[in-house]
Amino acid sequence: MRQPQATVKTAALMAPPMRAFYLTLLVFMGLSGFGQMPIFKRYYIADLPGLGWLAQFYTTHYIHYLGAILFLVLAAYMAVDYVVLKRRSRKITITGWIRCILLGVVLVSGVFLVIRNLSGSNLSATFIILLDLSHLGSVMAFLLLSLYCLIFRKKWTTLN
Repeated sequence: MRQPQATVKTAALMAPPMRAFYLTLLVFMGLSGFGQMPIFKRYYIADLPGLGWLAQFYTTHYIHYLGAILFLVLAAYMAVDYVVLKRRSRKITITGWIRCILLGVVLVSGVFLVIRNLSGSNLSATFIILLDLSHLGSVMAFLLLSLYCLIFRKKWTTLN
């Protein structure tokens, strides 16, 4: 006789249209963020039809800033939605907390990188290097953890 599998109570934190927006935003943030480095031109990716914009620094810079604004709005909306409406019915998983922390590091380091680009800012070179490495490192860690969670079907939240 076949044994019934144990079911884990999970729930999607986002509605499908919001999830599609989030994933699209992550793709453009990743592309435009890596576009700040000259890798797309260097490895001839920008030579592919339709991808020439990836080699244009100011284009990727403005797309990244616009994406960052949208990402801050989405993160604030999701945090308020969870705290006000869903905190009693859902519990954030361990992988959800780790992803939240990584996204927090991405957001904080990104805000300081924006401040660095303002005229009149006076941040030390060592601090700027630390910001760059923490921003890139936390993005890479978030993407790798998200891939792990996708493969092993780890959710952000579970139902109480």
